[in-house]
Amino acid sequence: MRDRPRPQALLVMDPAHLGVQFQEPQLRRLRDLVELADPLSAADLDAPLVRRRLHEVEVLVTSWGCPPLTKERLDAAPGLRAIFHCAGTVRSFVTDEVWRRGLLVTNAADENAVPVAEFTLAAIIFAGKKAPFLAQDARRHRADWSYAGRRGELSNRGRTIGVVGFSRVGRRVTERLRGLDVHVLVSDPYADAAEVRAAGGRLVALPDLLSRCDVLTLHVPALPATRHLIGAAELALLRDGATVVNTARGAVLDTAALEAECASGRLDAILDVTDPEPLPADSPLYDLPNVMITPHIAGSLGSETRRMSESALDELDRYLSGRPPRAAVTADEFAVSA
Repeated sequence: MRDRPRPQALLVMDPAHLGVQFQEPQLRRLRDLVELADPLSAADLDAPLVRRRLHEVEVLVTSWGCPPLTKERLDAAPGLRAIFHCAGTVRSFVTDEVWRRGLLVTNAADENAVPVAEFTLAAIIFAGKKAPFLAQDARRHRADWSYAGRRGELSNRGRTIGVVGFSRVGRRVTERLRGLDVHVLVSDPYADAAEVRAAGGRLVALPDLLSRCDVLTLHVPALPATRHLIGAAELALLRDGATVVNTARGAVLDTAALEAECASGRLDAILDVTDPEPLPADSPLYDLPNVMITPHIAGSLGSETRRMSESALDELDRYLSGRPPRAAVTADEFAVSA
């Protein structure tokens, strides 16, 4: 039971995301929890009217488009106590100053992991049947479907799936793969073998995973330590005909090394993220018949983003009720997560 006045809150995000993530049901619930004033939302924290609002607020509800919370901007919000993020990573706007002030920060990374895991599962199933590549072949072989046999065995039964990174998404992918007749290997230096086993996988070293998998799917954050985690040497360990799936971050995969392997026809790839993003217009990956590229669509889009808004509102409700958060981001976690 709340026994204090409702705090002042400000939404900080790009206007386009505001319209998608906060429709009438979400706005109604937000108004029930906090006091909102003019402006209701902002993307520019340096505008004079917004600065006056910052002086009053206890709570920020943020999403994509939130600018960095610098010392100067936080100085303008002396009563700020909590930041509830309606998206995944907070890396683009949370600064060291946020941690120095002891502010509560939560995110909706768990909710954002749901569509990524769904997309990845579909990519893995399609990889077993070589569906994205056969779809491209169909444009050149319109009168004769016997071309399908040129892609090798088209099957998911008995395949070995290598999951690199037992992250929020990696764990969900591992769990969803239990519905298929496949073997799941997981590589993650921070993962617990018993937890991996409970999710349906087996924890192994990265070289072992690479040498045995038919589909390699990546689920590690983009950190200095993970840049080009999968490079030429790692790709060389994969079996001929293996498929590389990347729905994590482009930088964890060496683009030039992947180009060489896919151009040779030895490996296939399904890429929702690239490095750089987007790829240069002359990248050979665009034209290769054994590569499928999508424009970073695996994460939450459209109605999926409201799942994250509702999660942030749940966290706000817990905060106002004096209950502990479920998805707090700590300084220690921030250093090693996406």
